[in-house]
Amino acid sequence: MKDALIQKLGDKSAVIGIVGLGYVGLPLMLRYHAMGYSVVGFDIDDNKVDALLDGKSYIEHISSDDIQKAMDDKWDATTFFKNIKNVDVIILCVPTPLNKYREPDLSYVLNTMETLLPHMRKGQAVSLESTTYPGTTEEELLPRLEERNFKIGEDTFLIYSPEREDPGNQNFTTNTIPKVVGGHTANCLEVGKAVYAGVIDTIVPVSSTKVAEMTKLLENIHRAVNIGLVNEMKIVADRMGIDIFEVIDAAATKPFGFTPYYPGPGLGGHCIPIDPFYLTWKAREYGLHTRFIELAGELNAKMPDYVIEKLSYALNQVEKPIRNSRILILGIAYKKNVDDERESPCIEILDKLVHMGATVEYSDPHIPKFKKKRNYDYNFESVDLTPDVISSYDAVVLATDHDLFDYDMIESNAKIIVDTRGKFRNFLPNIIKA
Repeated sequence: MKDALIQKLGDKSAVIGIVGLGYVGLPLMLRYHAMGYSVVGFDIDDNKVDALLDGKSYIEHISSDDIQKAMDDKWDATTFFKNIKNVDVIILCVPTPLNKYREPDLSYVLNTMETLLPHMRKGQAVSLESTTYPGTTEEELLPRLEERNFKIGEDTFLIYSPEREDPGNQNFTTNTIPKVVGGHTANCLEVGKAVYAGVIDTIVPVSSTKVAEMTKLLENIHRAVNIGLVNEMKIVADRMGIDIFEVIDAAATKPFGFTPYYPGPGLGGHCIPIDPFYLTWKAREYGLHTRFIELAGELNAKMPDYVIEKLSYALNQVEKPIRNSRILILGIAYKKNVDDERESPCIEILDKLVHMGATVEYSDPHIPKFKKKRNYDYNFESVDLTPDVISSYDAVVLATDHDLFDYDMIESNAKIIVDTRGKFRNFLPNIIKA
């Protein structure tokens, strides 16, 4: 069965099933289709499926034109998971969040597998792309497949290949980002390489699914730890009256041994604030305490409070408390130029200020309406910026430095600017670096 599946992948007669049509799954679906494969997208969200069938995109950096161009007899989207029997490859791109105890929540992965298993058949490959702790593929997916009498490496092929999407990054596309691939057996790895070789420019095979799982965690822990370091450096530099952004720019001129990381109001996105805790949780099973990772997590988690402290100081200088002050948050996406606000520290700042009695609004050209979340339930809509609007607030907090903001206009009209991103380099009385 291995050779037959590899042959189908090679001649592009294989049908690819993408489960989870978010920021990872939808670009992958488009890429497979663009390279000539028949592709079916699966999602529990009727709105996403309906949008795709209508030729509409729900992700800002993917245009509706791209969706409309893909609409033919090789492109489909559905909420009917029983149709999984019709695909040759199943790629899982579902969320792996943390629960309220900051422990891994694999419910999306496991519930999805339980839904798919009754409809799976021999000859298929299953590839998990969701970020998770080392051992998930072997400990959770493998036994569920074996209980259904699938022989892994013989008639069914189990793969782990971590997603590496970076929404808003103009320098890389789905196909130009090298793809790490691990298989449960040597046959699984062969199939895994074939699954992605037709759509990704560079395949990076590794010896096991555990290695592939750990690779993804190392990538994101590397960022989390270094961002934690630079956030701490920002606080120290601020106390010393030094502009940390000027320091970073100067240090970045060194052509070796230094990689610039930039501070901000905290960590956001679906990976970096979450993934390190998958490893800290798993490490406890081995009697280990990941002090470095947890310290970085503590530092990054404190940054929204640091921003509010700086805002409070700025308002106190003009004899205003936070309570009853009018405050505008500029940007609630977790990073610039995207419409993704998952785990955004900007929203945490907004929420804390509301609970402190401030009148808070936000402006974000990429997120016109606040999307309700598990912990936040607001009916905000993005405020359009004009000189009069800016000047009507007691303070504005630059939380996300979108390129679409008119920074000269903001600087000229804001009473107080609390800058968490180092965008305003002028040392003016109304600008507070945070």
